Amino acid sequence: MERYFSLEMPATRFVLNTLIASLLGLALLLFLYVALTPGFASHLARSGPAFGQFMRQVLTNGLPVVFLVNYAGFMLFAWTVAQLRDNRATLTFILIFDPFLRVLLFIALHAFIYVLSVDWFASFGGNRITALKVLAPTLARSALFENISGVYLYATVVSALPLYVVVLSALNQRFRTRLLTTDKMVNCDATPFRQREPKSSRWSKRCTS
Repeated sequence: MERYFSLEMPATRFVLNTLIASLLGLALLLFLYVALTPGFASHLARSGPAFGQFMRQVLTNGLPVVFLVNYAGFMLFAWTVAQLRDNRATLTFILIFDPFLRVLLFIALHAFIYVLSVDWFASFGGNRITALKVLAPTLARSALFENISGVYLYATVVSALPLYVVVLSALNQRFRTRLLTTDKMVNCDATPFRQREPKSSRWSKRCTS
């Protein structure tokens, strides 16, 4: 994973790798969504305009959202790996910050694109207020994979998995290291007491001698 997303690689290569990963994740989940939605595949196959609108929605809404959220996720992954090399990563903060960043970006980008769709394609009846009103219920249903926004949502989750694997592995390693260090300290502190001979024992030896 570090081969494809690193702070040391050229920016163009990082962007290209993010685009490829986004397209792969998006294509896989689009296939699942079409396959699991009854009658949707046949509808797209029979209707040229429906297929055109579907692809337009994917290219103007889905791909930008997935790419930008994934870019932020992969950048955080690369930064985390670099910080771990220097033992400076705040792992708990990353686990809290990453989901918050993804959700915030996902909502903000959808709102921005919905408003642009009103201006560019006269979507939502050409009304920006209507576009923003349908945002919340649309995103709520996306969590249940009930609409195409669910495809975009779960496509962005794919990029989170490598980051969480790295962070959780590092947290486990730190915990094991601290546990081992604490155990050694306890053993070292207890050793002098085990080796030291009680005064009463030394006095009794003198008396008997």
